[in-house]
Amino acid sequence: MGQATDSNKPSFPIPAKQWAIAVSALGLLAVGTTGIYLVQSRVNQPSTPLATPQVDPPKIQTISALGRLEPLGEVINLAPPPNQGGAKVGQLLVQEGTKVKKEQIIAILDNIGRKKAELEVAKEGVNLARANLAIIQAGAKTGEIQAQTAIIQQLEAELTGEITTNQATISRLETELAGEKQQQTATIERLEAELKDAQREEKRYQLLAQDGVISDADLEKRQLALDQAQKSLNEARERLSKTVKILEQQIVEEKAKSNKQIKSLTQQIQEAKATLSRIAEIRPVDVQKAQAEVNQAKAQFQEAKEDLDLAYIKAPRDGTILKIHSYPGEKVDDNGIVELGEIDQMIVIAEVYESEINQIKIGQKALVKSENKTFPGELEGTVQEIGLQIGKKDTLDTDPAANVDVRVIEVKILLDRASSKKVSGLTYAKVITKIIL
Repeated sequence: MGQATDSNKPSFPIPAKQWAIAVSALGLLAVGTTGIYLVQSRVNQPSTPLATPQVDPPKIQTISALGRLEPLGEVINLAPPPNQGGAKVGQLLVQEGTKVKKEQIIAILDNIGRKKAELEVAKEGVNLARANLAIIQAGAKTGEIQAQTAIIQQLEAELTGEITTNQATISRLETELAGEKQQQTATIERLEAELKDAQREEKRYQLLAQDGVISDADLEKRQLALDQAQKSLNEARERLSKTVKILEQQIVEEKAKSNKQIKSLTQQIQEAKATLSRIAEIRPVDVQKAQAEVNQAKAQFQEAKEDLDLAYIKAPRDGTILKIHSYPGEKVDDNGIVELGEIDQMIVIAEVYESEINQIKIGQKALVKSENKTFPGELEGTVQEIGLQIGKKDTLDTDPAANVDVRVIEVKILLDRASSKKVSGLTYAKVITKIIL
């Protein structure tokens, strides 16, 4: 087969370079013509500005509220505790505008001297209680123990002597009783014998008198002798009975007396020994009692110390003295001694209507200005706290037609440092607040 040929090609060849130049020239011509046309069209048209759409600036929504300036943490009225009632200011150590630190002494009450004396008395009470405890823990002195031992020995000696004396006395009385009985019994026996003889003689003389041997006078003598013998015998018997009774009574009385004395001495010895045991013994209950007295004295001292500390009126926190209500010599009233506030950081207490409180959020920005031109310009702050209680308006409005009974909620706005410094001396100044939603 032979080489194929293209029947559509021209009969004469055209170089490629010349073809490209021709195309380019035609393109440039077309672009130039179009540009000239557009220029002429703009020149012929009237010069009218292009219309631009109008955009309204965004509206800033705010809530306005009346308020007042206060130090952060509110204003504190420093006053003595209720148990210091009637006390007067003795010394005042600050002035209005003085900056104080926490626990710094603001004032001293006039009862400070009496409180110091009471503290000293309580201190000596502790020392006394401790000394008594030490005495009990140490026990009795050696001299006291020896003295009590000597008392016991003396009483025991007296008891021994009393027993010996009693026995001797009773023995003597018993011996005397036995002797009296023996003697009196012998006398009675002799008189009884004489009485029998007299009775025999009297009978014999009666027989002789009957026989006429003796006279009646002799018989009467024998009868008198018989009567005398009977009488003597009776007297001897009575004497014996009386003597025995007396001696026996003496013996009984002596025994009773001796027993009483012995009992008394025995009791004294027992008491003396008990005293010795008490002196020598260190009883735990005594130690506990003395320790309790020490603890009580310490508590009284601590109470007196705290009571003395109440005579010093101290700042509960850092702050500035805003106002002085009581000066030295004046009795402290319900306003206290001074007003204290932290004016380095001020806040605004804004009273927001109950109907608008639901739009307030923590962290929202706020602008504050003075209603009475107390300070120039505007202050800036941030919503820090929203109150939880609804109440009546506290900040008065200058509008006489305003409803003072409207229900509001307090919102605390924390001012920035620059704003706080600007109004640090304007506590309770009335302001108008705009909270930006």
